Amino acid sequence: MKQQTYPVISPVLKIRSRQGFTNKLSAKSILFFAGLLSMGVLTASCGSLPKEVAEAQSQQRGGGERGGSAPVDVAIARTDRLETQPEYTGTTTPFRTVSLRSQVEGRLLSLNTDVGETVRRGQNIGRLDDVLLATELKQAEAELAALQSEVARATTQVSNARAQVERERLQVVQTEADAQRQERLFKEGAISEQSAQQARTEARTAAQALRAAIEQVRTEQQAVAAAKGRVFAQQALVAQTKERRSYTRLTSPITGVITEKATEPGNLLQAGGEVLKIADLSQIKVVVQVSELELSQIRVGQSVQVRLDAFPNQTINGRVARISPAADATARLIPVEVVIPNSRNNIGSGLLARVNFANQTPERVVVSQTAIQREGRNQQRAATTGRQSQPQNGTLFVVADTQGKPTVTSRTVTLGKSADGKVEILSGLQAGERYVARSGRPLKNGETVRLSILSEQSPPGNSK
Repeated sequence: MKQQTYPVISPVLKIRSRQGFTNKLSAKSILFFAGLLSMGVLTASCGSLPKEVAEAQSQQRGGGERGGSAPVDVAIARTDRLETQPEYTGTTTPFRTVSLRSQVEGRLLSLNTDVGETVRRGQNIGRLDDVLLATELKQAEAELAALQSEVARATTQVSNARAQVERERLQVVQTEADAQRQERLFKEGAISEQSAQQARTEARTAAQALRAAIEQVRTEQQAVAAAKGRVFAQQALVAQTKERRSYTRLTSPITGVITEKATEPGNLLQAGGEVLKIADLSQIKVVVQVSELELSQIRVGQSVQVRLDAFPNQTINGRVARISPAADATARLIPVEVVIPNSRNNIGSGLLARVNFANQTPERVVVSQTAIQREGRNQQRAATTGRQSQPQNGTLFVVADTQGKPTVTSRTVTLGKSADGKVEILSGLQAGERYVARSGRPLKNGETVRLSILSEQSPPGNSK
C-alpha cells in the first residue's frame, strides 16, 4: 500500500502560514485535524467499501430520516372507584338461637330429633312423664264439680227466697186492704177500736216479713256469687294443671335447626332444665368492629357486601341491622350488626365473613396517570400529590382504527381525583374506549402508531 505522508503535513503548514496564528492553535487541535486527515488518506488508499454495506447504510439513513411508527401501550378505559372501603372480618352467627327448656319437673321419656335436624314451629320433638300431673288434674276437676254443685244449691235457695218474697208481698197487700176496711168500719161505729188496731198491726207485721224475705234473697245471691267465685278459682286451677300437663309435650318454639342437645331420654329434668338449642338460620348475622372514624359513613339499613371464605366465588348482599350505641372504651371500636339472607340454608354458624360497606361514591371512568399530559405548575403539583382543589383538564390520545391502521387522536378530558397511579375522568372519555397508556416518544394528532405486545385488545364486537 502506497503511503502519502506529505499531503498530510503540508496542508497543516499552509494553514498555519496563511492564517498567521500558529502559536494560537493548541496541540489537541492539531492532533484532531491530523487524525481526520489520516483517516481520509487511509480510506482513499484502501479503496471503496463493499457495495452491500453501502446499500445497508443508505437504507438505514433513509429509514432514520423517514421515521417509523411509534410503539405504544394501549389500554381500555373502565369504570371504577379510587376510594375503596376497608374490609372487616367477623363470624357468622344464627339470626336467633332459642334454648328449649323443660317448664315442669319430670323424667324425659322420648326425644324425636337430633343435632343437625330441621324442625318446624309447633312440631312435637319429645315428651316428659305426666303421671303426677294427670293425677293433679283429676283432683282439680273433682273439686270443680263439687263447687259447681254448691253453686247450683245456692241458686236454688235464691229462687226459693224470691218465691217467699212474692208470698210476703201478697200478704202485705191483703193486710193493708183489711186494715183500711177495718178503719172505715171503725169510723162508722160498726166495729170496735180494738179490731181496727189489730188490723193495722197485722199489716205492719206483713210488711216486716216482706222486708225480711227480700233480705234473704240478697243473702242467698251473695252465697251464689261466693260459690261461683270458688268455681272460677277452681276452673283456673284446672286450666293451670292442664297447661302444666301440656308442658310434658316438648314442642319447637321456632322453625330452625337443632344445634345442641343437652340431655338424653331417661334423665330427670327440673323445671328450667335445658333440653335442646334451636337456631334460626333463615338469616345470618355478622358482627364487625368498626372504627369510630368510619362510623359516620355507616347507617342502619345500608347495603353491604359479604364474602365467605367457605364460598369464595360468591358475594352476598346484606344490610346493616343494628349499630351499637356503645363503643369499646379501649380500642374505640363500635359493634355493627350485619344481616344477610340464607334462603338455601347453606350458610352455617362460625364461618369467617368479610364485610365491605357499599361505597356511596359513584363509579367513574378511570385511566392510568401515565396517559395524561398536564399543563401548568398547579396541575403538575396535583399529579404529584394526588389532590386537586378543583377539576383540571388534561390531554390523552385515543386510539382508533383508520383504514386498518391504528391511529391516535388527541382529546382534552376533565380530571378528577387521582390515587395509586390512576386518575378519574369526569368528562371527555367513555368507558370501553382505547387510549394510549404509555408511548415510546411524543405523539402527534392523527399519527399512526404500532401497538406493543402489552396492549389490551378490544372485546369482540367493540368497534372502538
